[in-house]
Amino acid sequence: MTCTRRLHVRFPLWLPILWLAMPVSAAENAFVSDAEAPVPSSVRPGTPWQESNTRLPPWPKDADLVELVPDGPDSAMRYFIDIANLNVGSDDVVRYTLVAEGRNGVRNLSVEGIRCTPRGAYKTYAYGTAERFTPVEAEEWSDISGDGAERWRHDLWRFHFCIPHGFTPRPEIDMVRSLKGRIAPRQNMGFLPD
Repeated sequence: MTCTRRLHVRFPLWLPILWLAMPVSAAENAFVSDAEAPVPSSVRPGTPWQESNTRLPPWPKDADLVELVPDGPDSAMRYFIDIANLNVGSDDVVRYTLVAEGRNGVRNLSVEGIRCTPRGAYKTYAYGTAERFTPVEAEEWSDISGDGAERWRHDLWRFHFCIPHGFTPRPEIDMVRSLKGRIAPRQNMGFLPD
């Protein structure tokens, strides 16, 4: 019983002290309580990225195909890029024709685009059959994965098409040189030569 009485006696003494201390600490608050952080007047909102129209390329010629050997274990497919129709659009999308050839010689063709974003993104524009391309309707951009059967796309993004840590496409001539193996691995990774 004595403990309970002591608490009741001491509690009213602390109440006015807390009440007086609150306004002082609120007035001396070093933090800004605004919902938005201040932005310098020189900062302007950016323009949202917009994809440009894509024109389908002509059917690839065998003489223009350069083989791409994906990093990692051997694949049942061979991959080729049509370097004659490799281009970078005004929207910074690298567009190319991929030829995937099975061991039996059967070929699957697709027209695709890669964006040089921090994790990479790709989109399929058309598939090829009977020497003509059929557009894909309402295809969305997808993340590039370095695993599985589509690691060749990761290699295109990482080693051949995009400037490492720059997130912009390489010049087209450098892409072709890289695909043909004419750029040393250290140059390919964005390191400065010795």
